[in-house]
Amino acid sequence: MTSTIRASVVPFVIEAEGTGVAQTLVSQGDNKHEFHTDAYPAFGGKDEAPSPLFYALGALTSCNQVTAALVAKDLGITLGKFTFTIQGDLDTLVLVKGEEGNSNFEKVTVDATVETDATEEQFGTFVSEVERRCPVTQLFVRSGLEFHNNWKRNELA
Repeated sequence: MTSTIRASVVPFVIEAEGTGVAQTLVSQGDNKHEFHTDAYPAFGGKDEAPSPLFYALGALTSCNQVTAALVAKDLGITLGKFTFTIQGDLDTLVLVKGEEGNSNFEKVTVDATVETDATEEQFGTFVSEVERRCPVTQLFVRSGLEFHNNWKRNELA
């Protein structure tokens, strides 16, 4: 049985190998990018590379910024410098101790500041659209965790 993939669908493929809890990962495509993961010693790692959990939160900042650029273009607004602080609160009892429950983050908070020429009204639309259109934001939001998305607007420098 074959399935037809729409022309607008882009496959994102990662190949990985590792031992213990450390991995080397390579993104597939025209430009292969290699990156590494490890874990804290409490999770069985050596802390020699970022944890997959840091990559998940980092993907959230990066995807928000990429999506913001696309949304700003659609809205006709200009963006300058971004700053992000993202915190994910993880209860490790399921992951480490095997207890019953949800191993997901309990809460993720995004604090973002962006320089822009958008009016307050445009900025509200901008933030709403970024949240709606960002694939990684939607992974977090649709997972059911407590999600806080706080964006602040600064005047364009």
